[in-house]
Amino acid sequence: MVKRSAIEIHDSQRQLAKLMKRMLTHFRAAMDEELKPYGVTGAQIKLLWAIRNAPGSSGAQVARICEVTPQTAQELIQKAEEGGWIVRGKDSVNERIVTAALTPEGDEMLRRADKVVSGIEARFWKGVSATAIDGMIEVLEQCLRNVEAE
Repeated sequence: MVKRSAIEIHDSQRQLAKLMKRMLTHFRAAMDEELKPYGVTGAQIKLLWAIRNAPGSSGAQVARICEVTPQTAQELIQKAEEGGWIVRGKDSVNERIVTAALTPEGDEMLRRADKVVSGIEARFWKGVSATAIDGMIEVLEQCLRNVEAE
């Protein structure tokens, strides 16, 4: 094994970070493009997934899950309600909190989106071994732990 200099290691780390950003950018663009015929964006699908996985969540909770501002979450929620993908109601404990739940149309939209996302993922990971993917998961989880510890 060839010993690499600190500069070479730093350059590799920077290249990896740039590649991760490019990959995510391409993934989001592909999602938006392939979801366009269904009249939905990747951000709206992320919102629907959040509502499905945490039914009865408030707008603030959905914003945290989707990693967007509360204002952006409210816009997404409003569009999802107008699209017939969710219904909103009052929290059973605190009537000031507005909750959201998927409609059958919202469930159907998520089924369509899952097929789209699965196709994009298959293209992204073509030719990459399961061992390599497992190694990448390990590395990225460590990087996240490092950042979250700050």
